[in-house]
Amino acid sequence: MKCTVRISTEALEQLKNIKDRSVRQELFERIKKLANDPEEQGKPLRNELAGLRSVKAVHRRYRIVYQVEREEVVVVVVAVGIRKEGDRADIYRQATLLVKYTRQK
Repeated sequence: MKCTVRISTEALEQLKNIKDRSVRQELFERIKKLANDPEEQGKPLRNELAGLRSVKAVHRRYRIVYQVEREEVVVVVVAVGIRKEGDRADIYRQATLLVKYTRQK
């Protein structure tokens, strides 16, 4: 299944804040690959992030958190960042906060 990939404003801001140009480029390349069969890539997330998926990128350090919108055949990249378990900057913690914020709107 071929999808359109959109990057949320928040995820785009996270990408812009990554100083290393080569890392940014690798992340963009990996995001582009989500257009082909996104539900076959990554893993489904649980708890507060249920309904989202996560795929590893850039030597398995970074995560791309995304949602597949079947009605529109669109992949929405929700968050991008490094997995730092237990750290406030952990991508899953940031994604959880973004999801809570957008669901309250």
